[in-house]
Amino acid sequence: MAWVDEATLARVGVWTDDIECCDAVEAGAVRRFAQAIMDESPDYAEGAQTRFGGPVAPLLFPNHMLRRPLGAPDLVQAQAHKPDFDGVVPQPGLPPLGALAQLPVVNGGAEFEFYRHALHGERVRFRQRYAEIRETASSKGPLVVVVIEGEVRTAAGEVLLRARRTLLRRPEQTA
Repeated sequence: MAWVDEATLARVGVWTDDIECCDAVEAGAVRRFAQAIMDESPDYAEGAQTRFGGPVAPLLFPNHMLRRPLGAPDLVQAQAHKPDFDGVVPQPGLPPLGALAQLPVVNGGAEFEFYRHALHGERVRFRQRYAEIRETASSKGPLVVVVIEGEVRTAAGEVLLRARRTLLRRPEQTA
């Protein structure tokens, strides 16, 4: 069975609309993130005077700013009762991949390009697209490679970072 059809391939290269994160870069969230990654640079502290014009967030912080607003449906909890649920929820703005979405997924890696730090108080928005969807043969059968590119920018449109994530999907093997 071919897992990648023409309708799926038609989604490649189409950017989502911009999605604005529900919160601005906030000192408390920056502090918790910096502690979690064990990088407590004084540049991240509220009131810091940096060469960037004020306190900043770690470079990867904006990539983790897309949270659901209070009161919005929790997509993980909505699926938690299903025994086969693997924690993967639809990517905001990206069209679903039909039958591909039913295949188990493995993280194939991520690459980031950083342009500048986000400043405390800045509003951030992001967009993404399928950069590549292809089926290939492997020693264990068919493998579908899905590459998603994302771009995180300030509300003024200045690029903060670009991300490229690879997801590997494979039909479950039957003995």
